[in-house]
Amino acid sequence: MHLKKRLISVAAVVAMAAALFYGSTLKMAAVQEEEHAASWFEKTDTIYFWYSDDAMTNFISSAAVTFGEREGVRVIPVLNEESEYLETLNQASLHTTQVPDAYIISNDSLEKAYLAGLAEEIRDEANVCTPENFPEAALSAVSYQGKTVAYPLSYETSALAYNETLLAEWAAQIAQKDLLSEGEDLASAENESGIPVDEAQLAALTDEYFRNAVPATVDDILNIANTFDVPAGVDVLKWDVSDIFYNYWFVGNYLAAGGDAGDDVTRIDIDNENTIQCLEVYQALNQFFSIESDTVTYDSVLQDFIDGKTVFTIVTTDAAARLAQAKENGEMAFDYGIATMPDVSKTLKSRSLSVTNAIAVNGYSGHQELANKFASYLVTECADQLYGKSGKVSANRNVNLDNSALQIFLLEYGESVPLPKMMETENFWLQLERLFARVWNGGDVTDLVQELAAQIDLQT
Repeated sequence: MHLKKRLISVAAVVAMAAALFYGSTLKMAAVQEEEHAASWFEKTDTIYFWYSDDAMTNFISSAAVTFGEREGVRVIPVLNEESEYLETLNQASLHTTQVPDAYIISNDSLEKAYLAGLAEEIRDEANVCTPENFPEAALSAVSYQGKTVAYPLSYETSALAYNETLLAEWAAQIAQKDLLSEGEDLASAENESGIPVDEAQLAALTDEYFRNAVPATVDDILNIANTFDVPAGVDVLKWDVSDIFYNYWFVGNYLAAGGDAGDDVTRIDIDNENTIQCLEVYQALNQFFSIESDTVTYDSVLQDFIDGKTVFTIVTTDAAARLAQAKENGEMAFDYGIATMPDVSKTLKSRSLSVTNAIAVNGYSGHQELANKFASYLVTECADQLYGKSGKVSANRNVNLDNSALQIFLLEYGESVPLPKMMETENFWLQLERLFARVWNGGDVTDLVQELAAQIDLQT
């Protein structure tokens, strides 16, 4: 998920510090100017803000400028794209004078950061981390042992994309078939005499089926697959079965890994009947859709959807902009929609996985009050700018209200399972991904679940 690029060295950070004013980068022309800048820096509070995704640069730089001007301070953004992000941050905290005061971190690394002293309970003086501002999943994601140790910034989760035009076609087919079957003798006589089926009745029934076409369960998808005479080259459902992020919703409501906050090693429940039943449903889908797990990718299934080759697919938040752009530029010649994930069945509920990018305040910072204030500023006053400037979706529920697709993702996020932060389960997701792959390819579900449960039991 993270690109491996060169770390901005400590020397570069020092150079930036002498060249930045209110978050803006300037080039020094002479030693005299450098000395002057250094002298000016000594008189003004400065915080260093670290992040690891270049897509965030525009958003963070802009916020650094406006916050710095308003508060009369300097915020220096530092981009660090190294794979060992937290370790590099730790070294900078211990061995440099430019200590990272606050930084963006994935919620699953918060336990490690907290225990290392790199994150501490936030000073939420503005009372922003509340249910009025953030969904429960966001607040759980930034919680550790009952303490709020970061500010929710952005999130990722999954939702169901559907081809509205194809669903309308399916509804018309089913309505036609039902009308003919209900009055077979009369319809046959009418057809023989050239009298068409009642168009008003057909339109009303088609509309009814179309209004209820978005699936509430996997069974509803299978019903469409069994009753829809799809156009040539069209699949009813296709998704990236190789990635746990697009599979987890099958078991998310029953496979417990640390509780809602993902920090309780005593709350791990893998080997249970509901999880096994959900995986059996997952395995059965291979008989209907025959997706090759070793060749399919998220990009390929999303492109297939844009090309009109699938009725349903599972997407993440990036698809909101991608699909809107494809529709606008004519690449996608049909209507579409985004829906929350269906349940596994009428009795088995689904629950998606989510990852929350949060802002932690470094325990080694000498400017914790200022760092808390800037973090709070980013997740509240700047939240409405995040999507436009970075493509990341704010965890703040009070923004993106005019974007219907993002509102659906927000609903799914609110009920999702945050990625656990327990260090004992760091490789759990790789193990779970392997389990899904083996289940998809026909492995014995019960044996595989018991095997994974035993492995995690040993680790914890």
